[in-house]
Amino acid sequence: MNEKAVGRAIKQSGISREDIFLETKLWPAFYEQADAVEKTLKRLDTDYIDLLLIHQPSGNYIAGYQLMEKAYKEGKVRAIGLSNFTPEQIHEILNICQVKPAVLQTEVHPYSQEKELKKFLAGESIVIQAWYPLGHGNKTLIQEPIFTRLGQKYGKSNAQIILRWHIQDGNIVIPGSKNTKHIKENFDLFDFSLTDKEMKEIAAMDQQKRYYVSTPELLNSYAKMVPPVDEQK
Repeated sequence: MNEKAVGRAIKQSGISREDIFLETKLWPAFYEQADAVEKTLKRLDTDYIDLLLIHQPSGNYIAGYQLMEKAYKEGKVRAIGLSNFTPEQIHEILNICQVKPAVLQTEVHPYSQEKELKKFLAGESIVIQAWYPLGHGNKTLIQEPIFTRLGQKYGKSNAQIILRWHIQDGNIVIPGSKNTKHIKENFDLFDFSLTDKEMKEIAAMDQQKRYYVSTPELLNSYAKMVPPVDEQK
């Protein structure tokens, strides 16, 4: 729903396209459209996408993945991946794919660390990309005493401590914010490191608690829902 706006922003930024990592997703209703990737490129007004993901394992996601593989082979996409897939669904893709997914985007934060999933993915050379990295902004998580203590020690905010944990734990992390101060803070993570002991303290916080819960009914609704992307101004 924001690809045209992102394309305009890239053009207006004055930053070279090669210096921008551009990632987007195929929406489920487009998985069976032969020109879905070409339309995505047109909306973004770019010649290539750095990382293209399957949005959800709903509808004919095998057809969608094969569209991405074709685009990868044609040089229109530099890497492809998955979002919100279970291990069983990932196995399904691995069994039929010609190009392996590079990334699995899924919910990961200190309350839901997906340790077993990460072990499985590591064996397949697939990297976690964490969305909801701050637990959907949950105050209980962000205000945990350990993050307050470490924030005071390192002169960082609680959110910065969590994001630094992600980086040291091997996660690609994509925090979102509309607050300019927070956006800048989200980049200011590379002048300190958590100790092994501190990393283990945070690892012990895992509750396998997710904030987003998918259901078959929800996935079916995604497959039927067609966003009015081509009418965007």
